[in-house]
Amino acid sequence: MSTTDALFQPITLGKLELSNRIVMAPMTRTYSPGNVPNDLNVAYYERRAANGVGLIITEGTCVGHKGANGYARVPFIYGEEALAGWKKVVDAVHAKGGKIAPQLWHVGAVRKEGTEPDPSVPGYSPSGLFKPGRETGVAMTKDDINDVIEAFAQAAEDSQRIGFDAVEIHGAHGYLIDQFFWEGTNQRDDEYGGDQVARTRFACEIVQAIRDRVGPDFPIIFRFSQWKQQDYSARMCNTPEELDAFLKPLVNAGVDIFHCSTRRFWEKEFEGSDMNLAGWTRKLTGKPAITVGSVGLNAGFIDEDKRDMIDASGVAHGNINELAERLGNDEFELVAVGRALLQDPEWVIKVREGRFDELTDYSKKSLMELV
Repeated sequence: MSTTDALFQPITLGKLELSNRIVMAPMTRTYSPGNVPNDLNVAYYERRAANGVGLIITEGTCVGHKGANGYARVPFIYGEEALAGWKKVVDAVHAKGGKIAPQLWHVGAVRKEGTEPDPSVPGYSPSGLFKPGRETGVAMTKDDINDVIEAFAQAAEDSQRIGFDAVEIHGAHGYLIDQFFWEGTNQRDDEYGGDQVARTRFACEIVQAIRDRVGPDFPIIFRFSQWKQQDYSARMCNTPEELDAFLKPLVNAGVDIFHCSTRRFWEKEFEGSDMNLAGWTRKLTGKPAITVGSVGLNAGFIDEDKRDMIDASGVAHGNINELAERLGNDEFELVAVGRALLQDPEWVIKVREGRFDELTDYSKKSLMELV
């Protein structure tokens, strides 16, 4: 096999049959005025499917709860008009031979006062904290928790009904579900707070509710992270034993695939092993894992100790080679590509054909060109 062939091997994960190992990472773009997917969204996802992405995970799409949205012009996944918009996206991706999953999202206390569609609605969090010691929004009642669980379950049911191939739950980066995981923001003294395992209860009930709605075979992906947007250095789990304790309840609840968000895929997660977060997750759970983090980015995004990854064109060719080697060694099953695929919809084809000199420097692209 050539250096990158491991990236282009087909894989079957339960009912999810993928033509290769490359996943389009979820990336918020705010291209949906009125919170409804439109023709620009359709063209954007259709183009990546046509150019060989194995699985597309959409930008975060807000579930049907009054405090779910934190940003203008992001798409929703509730209401007749928004679901009809997503149906067009799904049909276009399938017509090009692609597979697609929505990322189900609730921002929690990230929501700022005045955010659409109802500017009077506050942010919600486990105990009213956006970060340790900083009160923001409203502490969730049991009724609020039940409402959010129902919103995720309904979003998953609707996603399955309109033809999505899987769903991803956004449990990372300091948004609502992650705020329950994080000791600094979850100060509850009921069954949803307490030790590390107790703090997974909210996420597990969301997973269980979704499983009840979509049946035993519909794939549920769960995205989690150590880092938070409130604190890039934050870590929930400092040892493999702590990570194991965190992941087991989610596996038991019904997660099929873990999407392990890191900022640099080559960074080892724990001392004594070069495996990254996805590698450890796969090892501990036996579940398929998606790795992610600065895949294929250029010199401006690569640490000094990894400059040997950069070829003469300034593109991280060696970065891709290391990634493919880890994949070939069964450290993880899938690879999520974010900004590199955002700026170049033909990225998959160019890598597959070894056309590395044609990969575009991300830093030179205008956001207005990324369609």
